[in-house]
Amino acid sequence: METERIKIFVDAHVFDKEFQGAQTFLRELYTQLMARHPELDIYFGARNTDNIKAIFPSLAVSNILRYSKRSSGIFRYLFDIPALIRKHKFQFAHFQYIVPRAISGCRYIVTLHDVLFNDFREDFGFIFRISRNYLFGRSLRQADIKTTVSAYSKQQICWHYGVPPAEVHVIHNGAMDVSSGLENTKNDAKEFVRRKFGFSDFILCISRLEPRKNHALLLSKYLELDLDKRNISLVFVGKESAHVPALDKLIRRLDDNQRKHFHWLPQASQSDLKALYQACRLFVYPSKAEGFGIPPLEAATCYAPVLCSSATAMRDFSFFAPYTFDPSNETEFEQKLSQMLDTPPSDQFTGEVAKYVYKYYNWQNSSDLFYDLLQANN
Repeated sequence: METERIKIFVDAHVFDKEFQGAQTFLRELYTQLMARHPELDIYFGARNTDNIKAIFPSLAVSNILRYSKRSSGIFRYLFDIPALIRKHKFQFAHFQYIVPRAISGCRYIVTLHDVLFNDFREDFGFIFRISRNYLFGRSLRQADIKTTVSAYSKQQICWHYGVPPAEVHVIHNGAMDVSSGLENTKNDAKEFVRRKFGFSDFILCISRLEPRKNHALLLSKYLELDLDKRNISLVFVGKESAHVPALDKLIRRLDDNQRKHFHWLPQASQSDLKALYQACRLFVYPSKAEGFGIPPLEAATCYAPVLCSSATAMRDFSFFAPYTFDPSNETEFEQKLSQMLDTPPSDQFTGEVAKYVYKYYNWQNSSDLFYDLLQANN
């Protein structure tokens, strides 16, 4: 007799928005689950169903559920999702941050990637903080399975919401295998980048632009070290998701030569990201606060030298040491930035870091942990 498949609903509205880490989490986690566990009957809900089909090409069209056009924000949780759960009789429903009201027979899974607004209040508005604290607290109380992406985020969730540590499970992000298909040498990647983007010897930072990401620190030290006069460029890749006055001020004051060597790409394709990671002279991640921090791991898998913040969740990335820094210590950052440009880590070091990342931060391991939680609660 055939075993009944486990029906799971995934709220995928995050794919209707600009890129963020939660998209990577859902895409990579469920790609692995669908490939490794065909006994799972997985459905996705979103407004842009064509986007879901492109992300999960092997998924049956019948497993892609469209939210109504009016269904944004609170209306999605009040009407569309409860109706879909009742209609399809899902056994599990997986949400990022916020869950709807409880529905009998369906176990809720909530993934809180971070609660940084509680610890870095100056970077978040008052209304945002109040509303998220209420909604996240409510979601944690209603969820049958509570997950997050790092030991740091687990610690802060338990502290701020009084959740027993045993109830919060860490499902690490993995590093996407951006290095797959890199058949070219570093010099070939440099030539590709030079032809397409117009720069070659460059420092790379990939991240959305908002105050806590700390781009202003990197640009200010780039300018203080006169790196443009050494024909070293600085490249930012990422959309501006929140206004950063300090960064705007620095950009407005750039002289002609500095402006020539400063490049900001709002977005890049996956293939372009691979080339940028591989071609860069140095990858820098200056963030003050992260729930996890995927880009430095991706850079590492492309054998790029990485200078990484050691704050918040990134303190787990001790394998980058001694090329880590406290983002509140500008002197330390400037010294290490200058040092890595003049004396980069050896190929052996970057190779060992890449091996470590592949071993301990991969989506196969994370999907196995998630699957075990489903089985334990089924």
